[in-house]
Amino acid sequence: MEPLVTTEWLAAELGNPDLVVFDATKYLPNEPKDGNAEFLRAHIPGARYFDIDQIADPDTDLPHMVPSPGRFAKLMGALGIGNTSLVVFYDQKGLASAARGWWLMGLFGHDNAAVLDGGLPKWLKEGRTTQQGEAGAAMPAVFRPDYRAAQLRGVGDMLRNVLTGAEQVVDARAAGRFSGAVPEPRAGMRSGHIPGAVSLPYTDLLHADGTFRSAGEVRGLFKAAGVDGALPVVTSCGSGVTACILTLGLRVAGCPEGAVYDGSWTEWGGRSDTPVEVG
Repeated sequence: MEPLVTTEWLAAELGNPDLVVFDATKYLPNEPKDGNAEFLRAHIPGARYFDIDQIADPDTDLPHMVPSPGRFAKLMGALGIGNTSLVVFYDQKGLASAARGWWLMGLFGHDNAAVLDGGLPKWLKEGRTTQQGEAGAAMPAVFRPDYRAAQLRGVGDMLRNVLTGAEQVVDARAAGRFSGAVPEPRAGMRSGHIPGAVSLPYTDLLHADGTFRSAGEVRGLFKAAGVDGALPVVTSCGSGVTACILTLGLRVAGCPEGAVYDGSWTEWGGRSDTPVEVG
C-alpha cells in the first residue's frame, strides 16, 4: 500500500475488521508530556497505543532499540496484528514518531502499513470524532515476521562506514544539533555529528501542519542535501525515531530507502570510541 494515507481515507475505513490503528506518539526527554496519558485523553476511534519503548529490546540501556523477531511477533500478536492486517500509525504532533511504527512493520516484513498524513492534529482540525479512555481488548492474532536485516545498521556498521564512505549518512536532527551549536536534549551527550554525514532536518520534509510535502519537493530536498543516488542511504537522528521520517520520505519520493541506524546519536554521542565532527 502507499506509505501515507489521508484523514479522509482513514475515516472511511474505520470499522474495517482488517484495520488496526495505532497512536505511536513518543515525546522527547525535554518535553513534559506522556504519550499514553495523552492517548487516554483523546484518540482516533478504535485506536490502540503503540509504545515504542515497550516494543523494543529490553536488554539494552539504549532507548527503544529494535526487538528480536520473536519478541516483535509476540507483541504484535498480542496487539491483534496478523500478517493480513492493515496497519495505520499516527502521532499527536502531526508527524514525529508515527514513522517509527511504520518502519518497524516493514523491517519485520509487513508492507501493509502506512502513516496518517498530518496525524491527530489534522484529524482534530477537521472536527473528526475521538474517543477517551483505554482501548478495548485486542483479539489475539498470529504474526509471523520476515526480518529484513539489510534495513538496519548498528554502531559497528557505522564505524566501518566512516572509513569506507560506502553509504551516505543523512541526519534528521535539527541543524543546530547536527552542527553542535545546540546542546543535545539528553544530559551528558556530546554534540555534533557522525563524520561524513549530511544534514536534512526531518521538519524540512513537512508542511507546517505536519503533512508531507509532494514527492517532487522531497526529492529536491534530498538532492540539495547531497543525496543523489550514487550511494546507499543510512538515516540517523537522536534515537532512531525521526530517522524513520527520512526513510519514509525516501519512499514517498520514489528513492531507494536504504537503512536506519537504530542507536543513532544517543549511541554514537554517548560513547568515547566514536569520532565526532562539529560545524
